Amino acid sequence: MQGVLTGFAVIAVVIGVGYVIGRQGHLGEHGREVLTKLAFHVASPALLFTTLARADLSVIFSSRLLVTAMSTAAAAGVFVAVGVVRGWGVGRTTIGALCSSYVNSGNLGIPIAVYVLGDASLVAPVLLFQIIAVTPIALTILDLSGKGEKGPLWLRLLTPLRNPIAVGSLAGVAVAAAGVHVPNPVMDPLTLIGNMSVPAVLLAFGISLCGSTMPGRGADKHPVFLSVALKSVGQPVAAWALAVGVFGLHGAHLLDVVVTSALPAAQNLYTYASRYRVAEGLARDSILLSTVLSVPVLVVVAALLG
Repeated sequence: MQGVLTGFAVIAVVIGVGYVIGRQGHLGEHGREVLTKLAFHVASPALLFTTLARADLSVIFSSRLLVTAMSTAAAAGVFVAVGVVRGWGVGRTTIGALCSSYVNSGNLGIPIAVYVLGDASLVAPVLLFQIIAVTPIALTILDLSGKGEKGPLWLRLLTPLRNPIAVGSLAGVAVAAAGVHVPNPVMDPLTLIGNMSVPAVLLAFGISLCGSTMPGRGADKHPVFLSVALKSVGQPVAAWALAVGVFGLHGAHLLDVVVTSALPAAQNLYTYASRYRVAEGLARDSILLSTVLSVPVLVVVAALLG
């Protein structure tokens, strides 16, 4: 219980600071855009590289990862199916699918894993899966759909190798797989730069709340409600069903996969939406609502399975 409240309190404070900054105009009219670009092009790639370069890649072969991958695919697949039927477009459907399934495994998942599950490493499978597989695929779809840079088809097919988020992730995996020790004079500056990622994302998110309408209104209300329902209820239920019915998990292992699946949508999804200038309102509202709803959801999960 304490871990849930602590994790959310930290995030709420930083977002609140961003909101005050936006209201006061301390960073000017382009402050949010600058923070978003800083996080996307510099800080997040550095954070992902330093995180993955030190990671134990053996966790990707665990049953917990399979539950995560399958529940993620289930939640995202439902949103994509509805998006295709309703004609929401590739960009909006991609962002909505991410908001339905991409959990906040970093700045919220880690403290909750420590206080609720007792081990920060338990979020590693979902963190690695999202960084290595989900993010490159989603950003490549956005690039190829015309939301990213234009260019010849052959060049656009190489977008995973030109996207800073994907490059940082893949480089970190390569270093970890090769067992290479990165010298401290190289790793320390990257770690320092990477430490800017989470605060920059949260501050930019807080600034974006200035002047915005109540969440769940406007043209994106149906995609927002669908993504929030899938993220807050659909994905954890799918994870529980898969863990129990398919993999026979119980006890602490069952609590682990359901708690991580019940985490809200990650704040960096707003960074992606802002970077590609697509479905920014959908991302902002979905993140905000799923974060609020995840508090009672996580409390219930911890009470029932803990």
